[in-house]
Amino acid sequence: MSKFIACDASFEESSAVIFGAPFDGTTTFRPGARFGPAAIRGDSFGIETYSPYLDRDLADLLICDEGDLELPFGSVPRVLAIIEEKTSKILEAGKLPVMLGGEHLVTLGALRATAASYPELHVLHLDAHADLRDEYLGDKLSHSTVMRRACELLGGGRIFQFGIRSGDRSEFDYATSHTNLRCFYLKGFAGTVASLKGKPIYFTLDLDVLDPSVLPGTGTPEHGGVNFSDVLDAIHALRSENAQVVACDLCELAPSYDTSGSSTAAACKLLRELLLSVVK
Repeated sequence: MSKFIACDASFEESSAVIFGAPFDGTTTFRPGARFGPAAIRGDSFGIETYSPYLDRDLADLLICDEGDLELPFGSVPRVLAIIEEKTSKILEAGKLPVMLGGEHLVTLGALRATAASYPELHVLHLDAHADLRDEYLGDKLSHSTVMRRACELLGGGRIFQFGIRSGDRSEFDYATSHTNLRCFYLKGFAGTVASLKGKPIYFTLDLDVLDPSVLPGTGTPEHGGVNFSDVLDAIHALRSENAQVVACDLCELAPSYDTSGSSTAAACKLLRELLLSVVK
């Protein structure tokens, strides 16, 4: 089994644990995000372990990559339960869970486990889409409903959304009284991190927050997005002493839609910077 570059510590000695959730069973446009975790691992050997941005090196950290979960194709509740169980195991061992999606619904399973361990949990959410629908084609468990279910799980006011530029009118109406939503850009992200000092944070990055000119390899591309440096700056803000990131994920890479490999390379670099920012 290939591992993300330099993340070859044992579970017992590690301070963070990577696992993949290769599921895209509720994708509403182009499937293929199930192949994201494997692509990120395989292509990670094309980047360096050292970050010149942070002057830190993955080789100096103890991170375990446990590979992908085995997830059933036909039962969304079982998929979420398996992810929840895995996340709980990592948290109970005192380690940081880092999940690779898969479509964005996988976040709900990890959130359920993290909220059980941290009742005051807050969510920082980067995405092109609000993901606040109550249902999609009659189904309440969809990658387009994941933040609505998160609001119900955590209560109002604990979810901070950035880069949002797509959703139906009801989603934006719901956000006005239930989430803290910033449209189009990531401005204010570092300030939000500072405002959450001492509070546990779940960070979730949907890669389609990036403009498709930067990252076309995703299932639901949405033009008008942010650039790579914007996302990099947001990730680096998590290194602040104010940020208590207790779990995180990176989702929605669908590598087959970018045969150049550039989208996967971007995901690899963002994951490296995320690990170097949140693994203390």
